[in-house]
Amino acid sequence: MRRIHSVSLAVIAAGLPSIAFANETPLYQPAPGWIVTAPMPDLAKLDAGAPPNLIFDVQQRIENGRLWAYVDSATRIASPEMLAQATSLALPWVPDQGDLIIHELSIQRGAEHIDLLAKGEKFTVLRREQTLEQRELTGILTATMAVEGLQVGDVLRLRMSTTTTDAALAGRVQTVMPVFAAPTRLGYAKMRFSWPTATPPKWKLLAEGVTLTPVRNGAYSEVTIPLPAPKQPEMPADAPGRFRHPPLIELATFKDWADVSRVMAPLYATPESTNPNDPILAEAAAIMKADPTPIGRAERALELVQQKIRYLAVGMNGGNYVPQKPERTWAVRYGDCKAKTLLLLTLLRAMKIEAEPVSANIGLGDIVPDRLPSPMAFNHVLVRATIDGQTLWLDGTGSGARLIDIHDTPPLGYVLPMRAAGADLLKIETHANARPMVDLTVDVDESASVDLPSAVDAVAVVHGGYAAALTLAKTQMGEKEERDSVSGFFTTYLGEGQFSDTAMVPDPATGDVTLKAHGIVNSAWTTDDRRRKRALARALDNVTFAPDRSKVAWTTIPVATGDPFGMRYRLRLRLPDRGRGFAIEGEPDMKERVAGYEISRTTKLDGGVVTVDERIDTVGREVPVARIPIERDAVATAKARAPRLVAPVATARKWDIGASDPAGASQITAINAVLAKAIVATTADDSSAYATRGSFRANTGDRVGAVADWTKAIAIEPSIDLYLKRAASRYEMGDVKAALADAEAARALDPSSEAAIGRVTMLKAENGDLAGALALLDQRIALGGEMRRTFRTVKASLIGEYGDPTEAIAQFDALIADKPGSPSLMNARCWAKGTRSVMLDTAVKDCTRAIELSEDSTAALDSRAMVWFRLGRFDDALADLDAVLAAEPGQASSRFLRAIVLQQLHRDAEAASELKIARRITPSVDRHYARYGIKAR
Repeated sequence: MRRIHSVSLAVIAAGLPSIAFANETPLYQPAPGWIVTAPMPDLAKLDAGAPPNLIFDVQQRIENGRLWAYVDSATRIASPEMLAQATSLALPWVPDQGDLIIHELSIQRGAEHIDLLAKGEKFTVLRREQTLEQRELTGILTATMAVEGLQVGDVLRLRMSTTTTDAALAGRVQTVMPVFAAPTRLGYAKMRFSWPTATPPKWKLLAEGVTLTPVRNGAYSEVTIPLPAPKQPEMPADAPGRFRHPPLIELATFKDWADVSRVMAPLYATPESTNPNDPILAEAAAIMKADPTPIGRAERALELVQQKIRYLAVGMNGGNYVPQKPERTWAVRYGDCKAKTLLLLTLLRAMKIEAEPVSANIGLGDIVPDRLPSPMAFNHVLVRATIDGQTLWLDGTGSGARLIDIHDTPPLGYVLPMRAAGADLLKIETHANARPMVDLTVDVDESASVDLPSAVDAVAVVHGGYAAALTLAKTQMGEKEERDSVSGFFTTYLGEGQFSDTAMVPDPATGDVTLKAHGIVNSAWTTDDRRRKRALARALDNVTFAPDRSKVAWTTIPVATGDPFGMRYRLRLRLPDRGRGFAIEGEPDMKERVAGYEISRTTKLDGGVVTVDERIDTVGREVPVARIPIERDAVATAKARAPRLVAPVATARKWDIGASDPAGASQITAINAVLAKAIVATTADDSSAYATRGSFRANTGDRVGAVADWTKAIAIEPSIDLYLKRAASRYEMGDVKAALADAEAARALDPSSEAAIGRVTMLKAENGDLAGALALLDQRIALGGEMRRTFRTVKASLIGEYGDPTEAIAQFDALIADKPGSPSLMNARCWAKGTRSVMLDTAVKDCTRAIELSEDSTAALDSRAMVWFRLGRFDDALADLDAVLAAEPGQASSRFLRAIVLQQLHRDAEAASELKIARRITPSVDRHYARYGIKAR
């Protein structure tokens, strides 16, 4: 149900049925006597900061079933951009509703008044279906004119009127206007509405801070709104739509909602056809033969209207409210919501199914009870059917109708049944849809290690409007675009990764679309409380409930929740070592309503496989103010209790397994297969597959393979990250010069990159060029800015590592004096003292203070262990290193120092084990500690 906007007034008027057209060319007449012409301001006295809209004057009169809408606008052409827009006027109007009348078109240039109409300037009339690409035929004519001679600094004034009479409204009249409010800037601006005192319309103002009192002026009464109105109150983004609507004033001559219902009902009458060749009756008969049940017949009728009648809004010949005849809709195979509704009603009534049309408002259905009774409160029409005492909401403009979904409830708020006897507003109580919009099943292989990427096989079945959009998109995509689209879908739900064997398969029979992919995604395992843990549930991942009701004016506003939408997530996760020692913490099963969501979940661990089956639905209901704290706590509690998988302490880590699967596992093989296929599908401008495989190979100890992949990736898309990754692997392989060349290449891409500068200076120093490294840092320090302190810290650390420790400590002293209490600086000073075995008496104090001040104390504990080692306090060093490795078992340097300490304690077997792991994680660790004079036996 498209609403027509009349010229710049934004007057919303309805269409009318086929009647004699008014003038199809503009009229040129004086304004009627009841119009009070706004005074033109003295241009010589205008302030330079005056708003360009010098006059915005709206005056409307309702009388004898007609709306006369007048607008007077005077715009100062303040810039070349405004001139470009103003030199071409376009005034649309609907000739089957009334006239377009031009009263004045003039240019005011200083004291000179140029009357363009007196000079013979006329508008040219075009019929322009500007919205045809949006599937609309409006019937709007457009009066156009190129304003000649207009200059920057001129004032262009246009005074015009439109008249509207709508026979479809049975003599009723309606209008609605936006009320412009601050901070909108206007010059002389007002809205004035008038009517015969003896036959007043109803009016309603939906705006804060404006008080209207009708004033009698002879035989007429009127109200006036000065513009702009006061700034409207801010509203929280999660407030229901009725609190966030734009300010409006509306007038109408309808008595009540029942009157609106009665007036609109005849438009949807469906008299019985006696024509034996009626194609619509033939379709109804075919449906009845195919399905014996009323509900099945209703679904087939809805599917027929949705699939065989394409959407095209028709606003011509009164079509704004009057629906196209069913026989015409069936013949041309197109129609808008009105036409589709009337066709569906015809089919249902032919099958003796109780059905009626209802008006609705898509987007602002909850504000309808606050609106003035009139058809303008609505922008949509659909069917309400009743079968076996159950209400069905059937929308012919939807898509993918299927029997299983027929009880779903649209989020339309209040609707108005159109009945000959009249009806009041009816609220649609929403509930969870029968089926989730997305049904996602994921098989995950994590059988080798809790550190590596997850190998996944994913299948998603999508239905409803989402499926219809995907089906249409598939017809317009090439192979690469389709592959990227499927990969993007699974990235959204599963995380970043690489996907192969992607597919998008529409099913014409069901209307669903199945998406498939085989791939790898980043590991979901994290370290918490010194244990590797993994979230299992997904339903609450994107649920946030933190309504802001801090302002006094907001304390009574409920919280809007999402429209009915559901997702089902099924996980089958294969664990390492057949699941031995793995456990589930939290609440494995759940069935609750939380903050407007309905959530159900079951979780099981059996035979080394974890299965999760959960569903989340928004139900479209509001959360009352009184329940906000309750629901906020419920969300927090549900998230805290969400099930997590906990790995055993001794679970296999990536440094334990290398580049091939341990016995009984298949994760690494699956990862390699995915990456190989991704590389085969690599395009000339996409390096992601090579980059991903390079990272995977580096993580599993295959640095030669990693360098080869990063080299190919760099050839396609050189980046700082890729160069630095290749530099790191080359460094671990002992090729410091090649690593330095890569770091220099990274810095060449961005000479200000902190990461590249840090790597270049470290490698220069290790390569014997400490002076060159420090010179580079001094250049950056001299530039100042936010990074100056960072580069000073890097310089002090570099001197502590490769230069004079006394000088390094002096620089750390200066840095700490500038920023007292910095745990990172105190730890760096402690590390310099410990590694160079100087000032050990104060080193312990530095480290201990850093431990006390740090949120994450592992770095400072590792530094203090070095100091304890230097002091010969091996048991204390071991205790600190044990604490570090409990939190970060992949810390190769800590493992190496622990091995050295164990050797001092004559625990050689344990030391050998630690050395093996440290060297596997970081092959350069021996070379690194040799700089400090520390070597393993």
